[in-house]
Amino acid sequence: MAAQKPSIPKGTRDFSPLEMVRRNYIFDTIRQVFQVFGYQPIETPAMENLSTLMGKYGEEGDKLLFKILNSGNYLDGLPEAESGMRDAASRIQYLTKHIAEKGLRYDLTVPFARFVVQHQNELIFPFKRYQIQPVWRADRPQKGRYREFFQCDVDVIGSNSLLNEVELTQIIDAVFTKLGINVLIRMNNRKVLAGIAEAIGAPERLTDITVAMDKLDKISLELVNEELIQRGVTYEAVQKLQPILNLEGKIKLKFDTLTDFFKDSETGRKGLEEMRTVLQHMKNIGLHNKFDFDIKLARGLSYYTGTILEVKAQDVSMGSICGGGRYDDLTGIFGLPGMSGVGISFGADRICDVMNESKLFPEEIQASTKAMFVNFGTDEEKHCLKLLAGLRQAGIPSELYPDSAKLKKQMEYANRKNIPYVILVGKDEIDTGKLMLKDMRSGEQKLCTPDEVINILS
Repeated sequence: MAAQKPSIPKGTRDFSPLEMVRRNYIFDTIRQVFQVFGYQPIETPAMENLSTLMGKYGEEGDKLLFKILNSGNYLDGLPEAESGMRDAASRIQYLTKHIAEKGLRYDLTVPFARFVVQHQNELIFPFKRYQIQPVWRADRPQKGRYREFFQCDVDVIGSNSLLNEVELTQIIDAVFTKLGINVLIRMNNRKVLAGIAEAIGAPERLTDITVAMDKLDKISLELVNEELIQRGVTYEAVQKLQPILNLEGKIKLKFDTLTDFFKDSETGRKGLEEMRTVLQHMKNIGLHNKFDFDIKLARGLSYYTGTILEVKAQDVSMGSICGGGRYDDLTGIFGLPGMSGVGISFGADRICDVMNESKLFPEEIQASTKAMFVNFGTDEEKHCLKLLAGLRQAGIPSELYPDSAKLKKQMEYANRKNIPYVILVGKDEIDTGKLMLKDMRSGEQKLCTPDEVINILS
């Protein structure tokens, strides 16, 4: 039997020890910021009932859900397709209902809403939670876009206060400042978008307009206009929309233009006032990173109702590395209406790509082992095992080379693992009770007591 060529599904990846060290550096940094702001951790299952997931991400999102076949003979007892069901989409939807009851989670927000409703009597509101787990999307793999990737979410639910939006921008600023990534925080409000739809006489086409506008940073304005027409927006409405799609400049100019544009739209005016409040707070706080009011920012997820935001790296060509917004009634679909929340999600995989490309990872995190004892033989290794235990008790990542191989081979091992220090203990060192500590970067060697070595390496 021929050996099978090993492979993994497209859009997924293995991670080497070095990659995991870097990823954990990102996770730890984000987690520390979340905790400083008073958020608590939760976890939810990798799979949810499809009834929980379907219809929450808009038409585009539903297509990207990974469905899980029912266990056993899932085709047993499958009823005949209804007559007249000829188009592929209808047949797929019909089959899915009968053979798949579960799906892999698309994001962490919808499972969070389900969690809140299910555990509402155990939680203290406003409830501030963070969650760092993988999600799955049946997307077309490309640079910065994977089918399996981690999200780092932080949400507060049970409060309408715009101070929550302000706090989330502070979290964004703190995380990316700590990671050394220069970002732009783009912000908008779904009420502003609803006001635009009202102002051009197409309020019933809000979803079509926002889905198309959300593609403006990926495709040309001409193609967006074509998509709007294809989605049923009238030519006259598309023409009225052009001044908005072309609006650039300072935040004040955008507010002035939209104030006039929204003279007949109460919804638009309310969204504009919410934006003004949030942006004024952000300006007063004095963030390290830049922010902008981007009226073309739409974000395709259908559950957003207020503030929406997206974060992009300034120095690397990459899609958004963080995003989120306000959702006023996401829990309502699970039987708990009127529970407003707001949250953001950090894309750890894209952040890692940005940091790799910009060489932003600190050199000291590259090595998982800080010191390695050279193995000179049976007597020496017995002595080193006691010393090794002392280093580990002091919290110093350390190891003993397992074989008494040639010194050159052991040193090459330390170099390849980027171990910064090597400890040599031969018969002379055993007799004197000292250790020879070698700095692998400078080549410097010196005799030290075990306590001195611990002080140097701590």
